[in-house]
This record gives sequence, C-alpha cells and structure tokens, in this order.
Amino acid sequence: MSTGTYAPRPGAAPVGRMIAAQAALETRMLLRNGEQLLLTVIIPSLLLVLFSTVDIVTLPASGTGGADSAVDFLAPGILALAVLSTAFTGQAIATGFERRYGVLKRLGASPLPRWALMTAKTLAVLVTEVLQIALLSAIALGLGWSPQGDPLSVLVLLVLGTAAFSGLGLLMAGTLKAEATLAAANLVFLLLLVGGGVVVPLERFPDAARTVLELLPIAALSDGLRAVLQDGAALPWGDALTLAVWAVLGLGAAAKFFRWE
Repeated sequence: MSTGTYAPRPGAAPVGRMIAAQAALETRMLLRNGEQLLLTVIIPSLLLVLFSTVDIVTLPASGTGGADSAVDFLAPGILALAVLSTAFTGQAIATGFERRYGVLKRLGASPLPRWALMTAKTLAVLVTEVLQIALLSAIALGLGWSPQGDPLSVLVLLVLGTAAFSGLGLLMAGTLKAEATLAAANLVFLLLLVGGGVVVPLERFPDAARTVLELLPIAALSDGLRAVLQDGAALPWGDALTLAVWAVLGLGAAAKFFRWE
C-alpha cells in the first residue's frame, strides 16, 4: 500500500523564507498604519518644506566657508529624523502593543524563531527607511538641495543609526507597558526633534547643554550626515563611533531585558 505523496510537504518552511514572509507582512502593516505614516513620512516632509522655505531658524555657515541654503543644512537632519521616527518611535509603539495583545507570545510559539522575528522587524524598518529617504531626498532636491560627499559614508551612518535607534526602541517596547511606551516614545521624539540638531543647530545651545546633546545618537547622526552631505567630508569617525556605542548598548540591553509577555 502506497503511503502517497503530500503537496505541499508538511513541516516548517526554511528560516530564510519565513523571515522574508514576516518582513513583508511587517512592512505592509507599517505602511497601512495612518498614524505611523503621519510620524514617519508626513511630519518629516512638512518640517523639511516649512523650515526650508520660511526663515524661522538662523542657520550657521557651512564648514566649507560659505553660507549654504537652508535646505542644505536641514536635509541631513530631516533624514536623521526619518530614521528616528521609524527605527525608534514607530517600532517601539508597534512592538509594545503587539506585546500587550499577545501577538509576540503567539509568534514566539510558531516555527519562526524569536531572533528571526526581530530580524524580520529590522528588515521592515530598513525597507520603510529606503522609501522615506527616497521621498525626502526628492523633496529636498526639488527645493534646491545640493548633496555632496561619499554615498558609502552616508550608508554607514544610516545603518549605524538604524541599529542604535532599533535597539533603544525594542528596549523600551520590551520593558514598559504599551501605554507608557506610546507616551515615552512620542515624548522622546519631540525632545530629540528640538534638541538633537535636526532643525535647530547645536551651536544655539549653551556650551554645557551642547556637550551633553552631542552625545545623543540623533545628534551624532544629524552631524555626521551633515558633515558628509553638506560639507563633503569623509566618514566622520567620531559620530560613527558614538552611533556604534549606542547600537551595542541598546541592542545588548534589549536582548537581555526584553519581555515577550
């Protein structure tokens, strides 16, 4: 008696295929969420257009000796804000509520390993960032932006910034209640928008405050991107090191303290 042939074959799919499927699902969920789109796309775009066309903040002269247009100063900071909004704020809020409603617990019981779930979430963040950066760059170019520098250096800074903010976002989502995560993530977003060198130059702050603000990951990412894209500098190793330290600390703490229930 023949045992027969079953199609599809029973059993879990290869891990790579599961990660790709979960990453695609996570990306669709991010892009379908109106609140997330407001945070990750609309607010950065409005800030870029507003501060580039209205003389609100006095901008410093560029490191190359002349005064650049407002968009040349603002565009790198807005790109850093886009990374912050997706990798930190958006991911923290979404993951926090998934944890509250038991989604993570159920996924943890599926054939998809927990590390693979985190990998899929990271890939979804990267895909969203690619779309954000493409849109914001197009808007900035339409406003007269003239980027300089090495694209590879920009990529290194963006990847390090994503790792740093992802670690901090997952740490917050995995240790606080969902409502606390929602409030804290939005508050941090607003504070870093004002005090992270995104639209207000750090030179406008007192020396003591500036020394502390320069250690923040958003300031390191903003200044690093500005050094490359505005001044045409090589990879700013100091800013890259700051981001790398935040990435190691954030991801390490998230891996240790993240609670799935």
